[in-house]
Amino acid sequence: MLKKLLEKNPYQLLATAAFVDLFILCICWEWFISPLRPGGSWLILKAIPLLFAIPGIWKGKVYTMQWASMLILLYILEGLTRILETGANFWMALLETILATTGFICLLIYLKPIKQEAKAKKKLQEKA
Repeated sequence: MLKKLLEKNPYQLLATAAFVDLFILCICWEWFISPLRPGGSWLILKAIPLLFAIPGIWKGKVYTMQWASMLILLYILEGLTRILETGANFWMALLETILATTGFICLLIYLKPIKQEAKAKKKLQEKA
């Protein structure tokens, strides 16, 4: 298992870790750390889209990584919006922003050579 883990691209591993950590953070934040309403709120459902992205990122599926890189921008936006709050919400928003930004950057770095290769193949096909 360790061998398989070491064979993966480090940016893919970091993106997967960021998405998993962001999922856990969203659940904990909205359930018991600092929910909008006592006892939790429906905002906990914001974590569900992350669940759909995690397996595809782990497997290195390019299409999943492409739409996940757009999805993660919503979490960056939420973190930046809620960072103006006080107390625990400030720290949760800061952590959300950091995790989401890390995931986004890692996905972009991972996808860049793949996209360049696809463009080069397309150019070759157009010349032929």
